[in-house]
Amino acid sequence: MRLRNVPGAKQAVEESPWCVTMPEEYRGQWRSLFGGDGTKPLHLEIGTGKGRFITEMAGLHPGVLYLGAEKYSSVLCKAIEKQTVAAHPNLRLVRMEAEILPEVFAPGEVDRIYLNFSDPWPKARHADRRLPSARFLRLYEQVLVPDGSVEFKTDNEALFDFALEEVEKAGWRLMACTRDLHRDAVMCEGNVMTEYEERFSSQGHPIYKFMIQRR
Repeated sequence: MRLRNVPGAKQAVEESPWCVTMPEEYRGQWRSLFGGDGTKPLHLEIGTGKGRFITEMAGLHPGVLYLGAEKYSSVLCKAIEKQTVAAHPNLRLVRMEAEILPEVFAPGEVDRIYLNFSDPWPKARHADRRLPSARFLRLYEQVLVPDGSVEFKTDNEALFDFALEEVEKAGWRLMACTRDLHRDAVMCEGNVMTEYEERFSSQGHPIYKFMIQRR
């Protein structure tokens, strides 16, 4: 599906006080953006989309620092609109691609990574572009704390099966897993939905989720 261009999106992203457009400049010092004593956990959502998930998470958990990363300005501007209204002091948005994570974050700078309804890249030749692939898990290892974790949600069963295989291949530890999140009382506790999740679940599609941790 071709991404619709939003007039003025690039300018809105560049001018927003909530958004970082030159993320490499903050490598190793992301917590300085938020002030405080610099000891709060830092959570990163890769592919934050329109920002519903990360904005709600920031409101629910003021003791955690949140970064929402998105590479498309036309999408990120929607997340900026939400944060402009919410004005959560513990949330910033970042325009960046996941491929440059080690250039943007120092080793051990991130505590948790969220992957929500990532592009499935269904063609086999594009498998290494999938965010839960072993290729990206190796990138996540470079920026996470030693016991850092990744949480992945999708409605795409084929992508979920692929991701589980990649977890084992990359040597990560599977902490929790469900093939029907909204019917799993334990894993669904405290669940915050994305725009996609609400749409897909309302249509009767099961939501798949796992939580993994570095060994």
